[in-house]
Amino acid sequence: MQAVHTTTAFANGLFMSLVLIVAIGAQNAYVLRQGLRREHVGAVVLFCAASDAVLIGAGVTGMAQALQGRPMLATVLAGLGAAFLCGYGLKALWRSRRSAALQATAGGVSLSRAAVVAQAAGFTLLNPHVYLDTVLLVGSAGAQYAGLLRLWFVAGAATASALWFTSLGFGARLLAPVFARPRAWRMLDALVGGTMLVLAAMLARRALAGI
Repeated sequence: MQAVHTTTAFANGLFMSLVLIVAIGAQNAYVLRQGLRREHVGAVVLFCAASDAVLIGAGVTGMAQALQGRPMLATVLAGLGAAFLCGYGLKALWRSRRSAALQATAGGVSLSRAAVVAQAAGFTLLNPHVYLDTVLLVGSAGAQYAGLLRLWFVAGAATASALWFTSLGFGARLLAPVFARPRAWRMLDALVGGTMLVLAAMLARRALAGI
């Protein structure tokens, strides 16, 4: 029975992180651009994935401490998380109706590894949505688990980031033509939106159970 619980916690962390990170944005465009240039791709992928893992772990730990002994606060945050995911999911479904493409070019002046990582840090750490997603939303969801299940949730969320950035950076040559097509992003947004609504329903059920 414990194995089922750990698998569920890992899968929930994986899917929640994945649907939040897979979106058209400056960070993804930068990782894709470096992949196209084949310039310090490993360093960029490692930094982005590690940053997500640290922020997710800090978010889950911090939220767990904040929620300890406060079941009503946990219920409220679960409800707010459900509402946010629902709104985010509906926004993704709306976005899937409109044309969009991820633009990234392979041109430009070559930079040192330090400069490339510094730029990656800017796109990652100076984006307020990163903290909203990893610390608040994923953190509050992961804090609902107890003990080792919480670690499995963090592992799932961190795995999603690592898989996505690795695929985007090292698979850039194959992925760029696909992501340059608006239809591909419309399909992806539709999938992300639907998944977010499912996750919102799961959080909402957890919030209602705590009332």
